Amino acid sequence: MTAYTDQAGADMAGRLSRACEQLGLRADAAAQAKLLNYLSQMQRWNRTYNLTAIRDPQQMLIQHLFDSLAAVGPFSEALGADLDAAKVYDVGSGGGLPGVVLAIMRPTWSVTCIDAVEKKTAFVRQMSGALTLPNLQARHARIETLDPAECDIVTSRAFASLDDFAQLAGRHVRNDGTLVAMKGKVPEEEIQALHARGEWQVDHIQPLQVPELQAERCLIWLRRNEERSEGRSQGTL
Repeated sequence: MTAYTDQAGADMAGRLSRACEQLGLRADAAAQAKLLNYLSQMQRWNRTYNLTAIRDPQQMLIQHLFDSLAAVGPFSEALGADLDAAKVYDVGSGGGLPGVVLAIMRPTWSVTCIDAVEKKTAFVRQMSGALTLPNLQARHARIETLDPAECDIVTSRAFASLDDFAQLAGRHVRNDGTLVAMKGKVPEEEIQALHARGEWQVDHIQPLQVPELQAERCLIWLRRNEERSEGRSQGTL
């Protein structure tokens, strides 16, 4: 059950349904109910555990749910033939954004939310049980301390600079996998710093249109610099 009044709940449910349509996502009644329940639980936990700085339910709907939902389609397209058995890490996940949303929308994906703050991973673990999401895990750890995970996609949302993200989380991406950073405006200085190091590079930048959000959003897809990697393996760098 959600904590919203009937009228507020109906309004949010209608907006969520329209957002999914705008994003080209198929979300049945059960999935939409889980998304709204997740949002309600986040609001409830937020009073005690400060999971997110955004407190207003209307803004949480847009800036958390809709923003995370906007990545589902692009991630699905990128996975292609691996769609049904994908392994995804959400680094610096906080209260599970976008990891919990990905797990709800793609129940065949194995999604792990990783955060260094124990109360946040405790919340995600609680959501895994409360929302019946056996494909969702939470790990309380710093990403650089974990063994390489051979993920199809490693993503982050407001976790770190592109260079730090690549350095800390890149080793968890399998050879033909990808790092994907969820960003607002295109961070030109971060891209320059990433390319200056040379190990990873921007493959492409994908603008996102988040329903009801009047702000820039994009996905920055990163891939290993193959020439750099080959040079290092041959001892020439």
